[in-house]
Amino acid sequence: MSRRDSLAPLLAEIRACRLCAAYLTDGPRPVVQASMSSRLLIVGQAPGRKVHASGIPFDDVSGDRLRAWLAVDRTTFYDAERIAIVGMGLCFPGSSRGADLPPRPECAPMWHPRLLPRLKHVQLTLAIGQYAQVGMLGERRGQSLTDTVQAWRTHLAHGVLPLPHPSPRNQAWLKRNPWFEQELLPVLRRQVAQVLR
Repeated sequence: MSRRDSLAPLLAEIRACRLCAAYLTDGPRPVVQASMSSRLLIVGQAPGRKVHASGIPFDDVSGDRLRAWLAVDRTTFYDAERIAIVGMGLCFPGSSRGADLPPRPECAPMWHPRLLPRLKHVQLTLAIGQYAQVGMLGERRGQSLTDTVQAWRTHLAHGVLPLPHPSPRNQAWLKRNPWFEQELLPVLRRQVAQVLR
């Protein structure tokens, strides 16, 4: 594969980004995983503190739950040839009152238009959490995260599957919405298995 066909120069540029450095209390450390051959695109919010420390996307409890939802192991999950992982923010935005801040607003407009169109083999996009759903669904999303996720069949027909964030903080949401595990998760696993085979 020639350098022109490779994402390596763009990924190096993304990882060297300092656009929001003045706003990041922990400093910039863009975290992204992608390959020209990626078939599944996971769009999340922004890295948390643990991911900022390791530089590995979803390298935390949320990632453990997400991998369980997808029924994939760590080796498969971190195979960029198969799975791309891109946040709405690529750096840890910091925290306030025990919760992570929203993704920096400069990040997605800067990098998504340059990166996402080059992922030409993506067959399914997972929009994880409200910020990703705003970015990936725009006007098509519902009034709330619950409305958006409940309309998953409609969104899936357009290649996007909205999911709640797999954070332990969302345990109450999962208990209030048992249809998520009963109806959506089996379809999610079948779709992911089909895309990755």
